[in-house]
Amino acid sequence: MHGNKNYALELEKILKNTENKGKKLFLHSCCAPCSSYVLEYLRGFFQITVFYYNPNITEQEEYFKRVTEQKRLIREFNGQLQRGGAAGYSIDVVEGDYCRGLFFEAVKGLEQCKEGGERCFICYELRLRETAKRAKETRADYFTTTLTISPLKNAGKINEIGERLSGEYGVPFLPSDFKKKNGYKRSVELSKEYGLYRQDYCGCIFSRQERAKTREQADSTSSADDR
Repeated sequence: MHGNKNYALELEKILKNTENKGKKLFLHSCCAPCSSYVLEYLRGFFQITVFYYNPNITEQEEYFKRVTEQKRLIREFNGQLQRGGAAGYSIDVVEGDYCRGLFFEAVKGLEQCKEGGERCFICYELRLRETAKRAKETRADYFTTTLTISPLKNAGKINEIGERLSGEYGVPFLPSDFKKKNGYKRSVELSKEYGLYRQDYCGCIFSRQERAKTREQADSTSSADDR
C-alpha cells in the first residue's frame, strides 16, 4: 500500500499550504551531503532544526568527520542568509547522543542480513524514534528525515515507519521522497560546490564490509577482463 503513494507529491501539497509556512520542522539528518538538497529545498518554508543522530556509525573517527561536515554546511547556509545571498529561515542544529551500543543491540541477530533488508529497517526506526521523541519534547510541528534522498534507501518503508511513530508521539510526520525531482542529483552538485566529504557506505560496519566485498568482486572481474 505504502509503495503506491507519491510521497514527493504529498510533500508538495503541504508546502503549497501557506498556513504551514514558518512552522517548526525537526529534521533528522544522516549526513551533510544528503541534507544539502533537503535544507536548500525546505529552508524557505520551515524553521528547521537539524537533528544529527546516527548511532549506526561504527567508527568514532568516521562519526566525528561526518558530524563536523554537517555543522560546517549549516554554518555555510546560515552565512548565505546573513549576507542576503539566500532567502529563508536560519537553521539550528542539535547533536544527539553517540552510542554505538544502541545500534548493535537493536540489530542483534541480523548481522548477516543483506544491505537494504530488515537490519536497515530497524536502523531507520532507531533513528526516527529518537527524532520523533525529540520533536515532541521541543514542540515541533513536524518531524522527518533526509534518508529518503538516497537511491539505496527504501523510501516507502521510511515513510511507513514515520507515519507509525507519528501516531505514537503525536507529532505529524512530513512525508518525503527527496530523491525525486532530481533531489539526489542536486545533492551531488551541492556536495561538490561546498567540498563536502561524501562517504561511500551508510556508516555501520556491516555496510562497510559489504561495500568492500562488492569492490573486491568488481576488481576481480576487471582483472579477469584485462587478461
